[in-house]
Amino acid sequence: MRALLLSAGLGTRLRPITETTPKCLVMINGRPLIDYWLNLLMGSGIVDRILVNTHYLPEKVRSHIAESKWFDSIDLVHEENLLGTGGTLLENSGFIGDENFLVAHADNLTWFDVGEFRDFHVNRPNPLGTIATMMTFDTDNPCECGIVERDRAGLVVGFHEKVAVPPGRCANGAVYIFEPEILNILKGLEKKIIDLSNEVLPHLMKRIYTYHNSCYLRDIGNIESLRIANEDILRIPELCILNDL
Repeated sequence: MRALLLSAGLGTRLRPITETTPKCLVMINGRPLIDYWLNLLMGSGIVDRILVNTHYLPEKVRSHIAESKWFDSIDLVHEENLLGTGGTLLENSGFIGDENFLVAHADNLTWFDVGEFRDFHVNRPNPLGTIATMMTFDTDNPCECGIVERDRAGLVVGFHEKVAVPPGRCANGAVYIFEPEILNILKGLEKKIIDLSNEVLPHLMKRIYTYHNSCYLRDIGNIESLRIANEDILRIPELCILNDL
């Protein structure tokens, strides 16, 4: 399986740290955040190649990737102008090919069984009528997340993006496995810059299954969440293992 690791964001809520450091290289327990993703995905034996997109301070990302143990399995693509999540997928359709693929935002810290996630998607009950599997998690700050409503079958039936009174704590973890059909949907929008969360996913009700991450996932969206992540990693063995790979 191939994976796209989205790493081009500005990280404005992590300033002043991100004034000199791209968000994907922010340190957690002495190691850049992106390394946890590379070790998780490549170390799983499920993902065989990763595409990393860059935009802000790209030379620092390139320099770091060049020293990675996974360097030979990583492709870098630069976006002079940010394309949005959906735009990045469409622009790199050649890398994706014609098989299902994983997409993740590199501004989360997580661990999960990549093989189990892949198998869940492959063996979903209605493969012909559905197009993706979205990872969800229980957030401790639902007002700052995209909250997901699911039916009894685990299909997405509603999104609530950072609302004042969210209907629960089950949040979009911004990790997906998509079928290549998503590219046709993106192409049909006839535009280059596409926000997946706001322009595409809300139109795919009951076409997205949910896979709940009960292991660990935290959005490193601000200084406080970064502080908590640095505390969490000291008490969660699986994250320590990702740090040491």
